[in-house]
Amino acid sequence: EIHIKEPTEKEVNPRLLPGELLLCEANTVYKYIQEDGSNRGTYGKLICTNFKISFLDEDSASDDNEPQFKNKIIGENDITLQCVDQIYGVYDEKKKLLTGQLRKYPEKLIIHCKDLRVFHFCLRYTKEEEVKRIVSGIVHHSQTPKLLKRLFLFSYASAAPNNTGGRNQTVMFDTLEDWRDELERTKGNVKYKAVVTNEGYRVSEKLPLYFVVPICVSEESILKFQGRGIPIWCWSCHNGAALLKMSAFPKEQDDNTSQMQKAFLDGIYRTISNPPYELLKTEDLSSSLPSLQDIQTAYTRFKQLFLIDNSTDFWATDVKWFSLLESTNWLEIIRRFLKKAIEVAECLERQNSNVLLVEESATDLCCVISSLVQVMMDSYSRTKSGFQSLIQKEWVTGGHSFLDRCNHLHKNDKEEAPLFLLLLDCVWQLVQQYPPAFEFTETYLTVLSDSLYVPIFSTFFFNSQHQKDTNMTGESLKTQSGPFKFLTVWDWSVQFEPKAQALLSNPLYAEKLKPDKSQRKTTRFKHQRQLSLPLTQTKSSPKRGFFREETDHLIKNILGKRIGKLIINSSDEPHNSFREFYDSWHSKPIDYHGLLLPSIDGPEIKVWAQRYLRWIPETQLPGGGTIATAAKILDLMEEVQSLQVKMDEEHSQAISRDVQAVPMLRNSARLSSLFPFALLQRQSIKPALPTSTWKDLEDEDDLVKRDDEFVDLSGDMS
Repeated sequence: EIHIKEPTEKEVNPRLLPGELLLCEANTVYKYIQEDGSNRGTYGKLICTNFKISFLDEDSASDDNEPQFKNKIIGENDITLQCVDQIYGVYDEKKKLLTGQLRKYPEKLIIHCKDLRVFHFCLRYTKEEEVKRIVSGIVHHSQTPKLLKRLFLFSYASAAPNNTGGRNQTVMFDTLEDWRDELERTKGNVKYKAVVTNEGYRVSEKLPLYFVVPICVSEESILKFQGRGIPIWCWSCHNGAALLKMSAFPKEQDDNTSQMQKAFLDGIYRTISNPPYELLKTEDLSSSLPSLQDIQTAYTRFKQLFLIDNSTDFWATDVKWFSLLESTNWLEIIRRFLKKAIEVAECLERQNSNVLLVEESATDLCCVISSLVQVMMDSYSRTKSGFQSLIQKEWVTGGHSFLDRCNHLHKNDKEEAPLFLLLLDCVWQLVQQYPPAFEFTETYLTVLSDSLYVPIFSTFFFNSQHQKDTNMTGESLKTQSGPFKFLTVWDWSVQFEPKAQALLSNPLYAEKLKPDKSQRKTTRFKHQRQLSLPLTQTKSSPKRGFFREETDHLIKNILGKRIGKLIINSSDEPHNSFREFYDSWHSKPIDYHGLLLPSIDGPEIKVWAQRYLRWIPETQLPGGGTIATAAKILDLMEEVQSLQVKMDEEHSQAISRDVQAVPMLRNSARLSSLFPFALLQRQSIKPALPTSTWKDLEDEDDLVKRDDEFVDLSGDMS
């Protein structure tokens, strides 16, 4: 039975951005509200533009009941073309993946998004011609390979009014001064220098225009192998030890070239082994961390847990949750990356040793580890502007291939790997373990992950600074030629009003002037555990373990590579040294502005609930979760702020005071635990079914044998 809200004659016009063109549309499309398991929904118009797929109903035209956390660019029923993951058609109740040319058109369209939303559109009541146009249009514009210049990024940049607003506090690292300032901030300018050797990209198109190397490295050395084999500076520790990265030589080379490269590397290592440089330790990340393919495979499995088509599917998988979660291997990958970052931090902090991260391109695994190390060791990277500057330094100008790794152009699926999402997930683990240490919130990280798929910002849509620079000029839609004015994602006012932006800042951030050292270790473990793997995970640890790596295998791998015999690998250190460092730190009070080490034992690595579960109503707790605490704190802040304003008025100082916006949480007692993404109007769902009525489950005898059976299900029985 279909509960139909009859279509009205009211015409709803789409809101188009500058440069956005309507490509195709279909009327009388029925959008299901799949959350409550019924066939209820609403009629409207489905459109496809060169920017997004959008469903328009009469509610779209009214501004009533607008969400508090509204994105000004992407509406609740909008999907950017880059955000489309998979498109399925339903033929006679059978679901089929849609790609390329279609011979037969489906009666129902299901769109899975990269931000994990799932849309269901019924096309039974739509004219046949319109169905053909809209389905083939959506599949073509979101799934087929396209040219870089065809991205909406360029249409928007040429049509939008020039936005030359004031530069925000984020350091973009596109000038020599930015690098020199960073050297000075970290006291690295004694041993390292910013170079201009790559001006005009004469060294390499993958390297940024400006970068930092040890003072003793000559320009001739940098030019010799297009920047390969050169230690490039990332960051300096307070004790003078530095984090460096190096692009390694390709493995397959003829003997002559191989000998030349080996001699070159030996010379470089000898040079930087002398004073004023400390002992150099290297980390070959390609052999000690999962490959890009492993990461992509794990994430592909992991995201399937959250792309839920209906309530029945959710309950069918719920009882096997931990088994399914463990089999994806995603949380184990997060654990391994955090562990590697702790190992690097130990070398820098305790052993006063420089660490050189080695990878073939130095733009993938290097980006993740170097960023994590800086977030753990440098409190500046835990501020909003500091974290944004870090992303600019290590990822954007650092040459991470966002275009290929996010597969924005749909050119090569084999190049795709969610490395930036992996970093955000790792940082989220730290944020949820030590909230007062971060100026930003998990909502900030979630919104940042969504911004990967919004092609009006240039930040995540190029493979390198060179690619961006060479595509900056072109004919605009108004036939005037000149450089494109691309927006940066760090200007949050483009997406959010001030009230919404306030939700990106942490009201409990421990200001540096008043570091709270009274917090004891016990406060660290007050975390929910239902979204992490149970402690039985450790059953498999004798093989791999959290801290006991297969050292012999690792050394064999390292020695098999031609990196030079002068390298000392940090994995050669006794592992009890790492464990001692880890345990020692965790036994002391936390300094929120000092070194932060994540807890990586057992169930401390959790599922990022806000990002992955926000569109699944069954997982939401009305009036529960961390937002319940946050709401009370924000109420207090608002009260304090209003009292402050009254005091200022009495002293005639109201004008000179800059009052920061505090988000107002309407009906905070009824807010979802996944606020601000799950809103009040989405709460009208049927209660969770008792376990006795679950469908498609094995009989009770089989369940008893499962590892998952010790999950406490009593909450559902009530």
